[in-house]
Amino acid sequence: MARPAHPRAAAAGRTGACTDIDLRLHSLELTRKDGHRMLDRRNCLSLLAAAGVGATIGLEPTLAQAQPLGAGVAAAAAPTEELSRSLRALHGSLQVSIREYDGTTPRRTQAFDGDLLTDGPRQWQLTWDTRQVPAGHGWEVTLTCTLEKGEAEQTALSVDFPFERWTTANYVMIPGIIYNGNRYRSIGNGYNPAYPADMYYDPMTPTTISNNPRLAVDASAPSRIELATTSTAAPAMSFFSPGLRKGWIVLTEQGTRLGNSGLSVEESASRESCEFSISAPVVRRQVAGFGDFRASDDRASNWAPGDAVSIRLQVFTFDAEGIPAVLQKFMDVRKSLTGPTAPRNLLPMSKLAELGTKICRGNFTETKAGRFYLPENNRDFQLGWVSGMINTYPMLALNDPTERGRVSEELDFVCSRMQGRSGFFYGTITQDARILSEKSHPDFPAVQAMVRKNGDVLFWLMKHMMLLKAQGHGDTVKESWEKSAGTLADAFSRTWQKHGEFGQYIVPETGDIAVYNSSAGAIAPAGLTLAAAYFNRPEWLAAAEEAAEFYYDRDIKSRGFTGGACADISQDADSETSFGLLESFMALYQYTGKEAWLKRAEVQAALCSSWTLAYNPRFPEGSAIARLKGKMAGAVWASSQNKHAAPGVCTSSADHLFKLYRATGDKKYAELISDIQHAHSEAVNMPGHITTNYLIGSSMERIQPSDAEGKGAVGNFIKTRNSWTETDGILMALELPGIYVRPGEGILFPFDHVEAEQVSDGLLGTLIRLTNNTAYPARVSVLAETARQAARPLGCTAFLDWPRVDVPAGEAVTVRVTRSGKVSRQA
Repeated sequence: MARPAHPRAAAAGRTGACTDIDLRLHSLELTRKDGHRMLDRRNCLSLLAAAGVGATIGLEPTLAQAQPLGAGVAAAAAPTEELSRSLRALHGSLQVSIREYDGTTPRRTQAFDGDLLTDGPRQWQLTWDTRQVPAGHGWEVTLTCTLEKGEAEQTALSVDFPFERWTTANYVMIPGIIYNGNRYRSIGNGYNPAYPADMYYDPMTPTTISNNPRLAVDASAPSRIELATTSTAAPAMSFFSPGLRKGWIVLTEQGTRLGNSGLSVEESASRESCEFSISAPVVRRQVAGFGDFRASDDRASNWAPGDAVSIRLQVFTFDAEGIPAVLQKFMDVRKSLTGPTAPRNLLPMSKLAELGTKICRGNFTETKAGRFYLPENNRDFQLGWVSGMINTYPMLALNDPTERGRVSEELDFVCSRMQGRSGFFYGTITQDARILSEKSHPDFPAVQAMVRKNGDVLFWLMKHMMLLKAQGHGDTVKESWEKSAGTLADAFSRTWQKHGEFGQYIVPETGDIAVYNSSAGAIAPAGLTLAAAYFNRPEWLAAAEEAAEFYYDRDIKSRGFTGGACADISQDADSETSFGLLESFMALYQYTGKEAWLKRAEVQAALCSSWTLAYNPRFPEGSAIARLKGKMAGAVWASSQNKHAAPGVCTSSADHLFKLYRATGDKKYAELISDIQHAHSEAVNMPGHITTNYLIGSSMERIQPSDAEGKGAVGNFIKTRNSWTETDGILMALELPGIYVRPGEGILFPFDHVEAEQVSDGLLGTLIRLTNNTAYPARVSVLAETARQAARPLGCTAFLDWPRVDVPAGEAVTVRVTRSGKVSRQA
């Protein structure tokens, strides 16, 4: 029988099914060696099926029906019963089906009705193990399907969650690729599509994305998403129902013995129901690329008698007042099934910084346009985004006269050659001094620039001047730099007052917004906040607060994503705006002290976690990452168009996550940035650990679990280097402490690639043993403080005051850390 347009809901009307099997269920209890009684679940399901109850979890007995059961039976069935009840609260259920294919075309679907399915000579058997997730308000299910008789060709197992009374207002999120169902107008059929003319100079233009997997905007079109688990930052699916004020999350594993599993979401033609499915193995009709699709060569498996496969999953249903609650719940449970990631200590941060700054030092160049550190592998210059006038910051932090002079020359070049009459900056200049337009259209000849790049310029220009003053070199800060920064801050403030948004692309000559919408200006409030404090301009701080609140209300609370900040995507969801907006929230918290910004930062960090690999993917045997035994949990996905992960946040140390940990005491934020830092080190080219096959200490922007670029790309690095990933590594080494300790309070967290063991802890200080098991000497920075000190926000240049401890390669040292922050090495 052909698969229906939408799976049937859980059967209704079986109200008396359990009453006549009550006594028989008691006979299915087994006695363990410890004398406790337990239920033989497999036979129980058979009995329930025979009574007409059905095998799907959605069809388990209701609470009223289960009440007559004996205590032993009720205790054993409780997790399944509670899961069933929680799904019904969302008008959902759980069912299991066998799907047969002809290539990638579904041919027939048969749903289990009981734990036994007989189809001619074939007999399939289900066994279940359901238990409550400790302290997680969720349920873990291990489902095993065995072909006991017969053979089956091109057949997959599917665990389906159908939901009735569905509405397209529901928020659907699959981490790292689907946000708000990606239910937006789409354009193009490839990487970085050109914008149509109707997107220019029109504030009413709808959000527009590239040709990505998505639920349909058009009510008459099929509405289906098909993915492999490896196309996500975590094998998970979720939704929020505004009408029910409830959220739902399902987690699973990357795959089974059959290979990678599949994740799908399919709405009915009427959009009144929707089914979320996990399949083993994955069988997609099409594979999503970078803004396009290609025919899939996925194939379901052939089965022989005795073949079996198990799917593990966890299900969470919970009350939720809005999308922020779903994001925060996801962050809390994202590793619940796959478990701790156990990052490797490979490369001390001090060694990483040494090698990265050496590479950058060798990339200072002179062109017709000016003198600068190369941000890319050509001799043109891009501001912001991929490290232009960002890679200068760690070079300035070296406090080296030569590099300080070079940074000064680059700032002179940027401020004199790239700022438009409006105060906004142009985004790109060629080596022969030609200004290039970004996302231009032949109907609109005015030169455009990315708002995101301008946000980066303001933020980083302010940080450069603040660092110089903190180093005692305030006399080298030039009036021309301050004038450029102030003029840019004025441009942002003026644009906000006029339009109530910053847009995605602007015209630096006039200040007009060329393309509206997107979250491209997510980091601009951070820059405005720093500028307001530096220049004592409270109106800029007011604009920063209003803009940040706008982004939070429109993009986080209403849409559940930020996007549009990468020069090579459309207005797609992306990780870079997510981390950029978190930077803004933490800057506002630092300078206003308002708890509201801290609360928003916690929500934003949860969104950031959805872009970050939550587990260590299994890569194909023979791939570069597999040969290196790489642990890539912490790699950051780029965008819903560019379906790859990368080592680090483009381009930031993401120390705002550390600052959030410090302000809240919640370790999940420290663990997230620690994962990001360690995944970055996995991608660094080192002797015996070749990744880029380029300079020692170099890295590049590909950590590829998905087959978006073809199966041959999975697990393989690109043989090149990227300045922004190298800059990221240096920034993390600079702005994250090697270890964070609160003497006398039992708090110790290492970020560097050393083991930190608390030997003793008391009011006079903490004794810590640092062990360096890497092949390189480590110079570990230490931030020690009290709870009272931690309550005060950390400034941008705090790292200048952190003491360092030298730990030779392969050795251990013991240090005493006092409550005043002093560090002394012990004999």
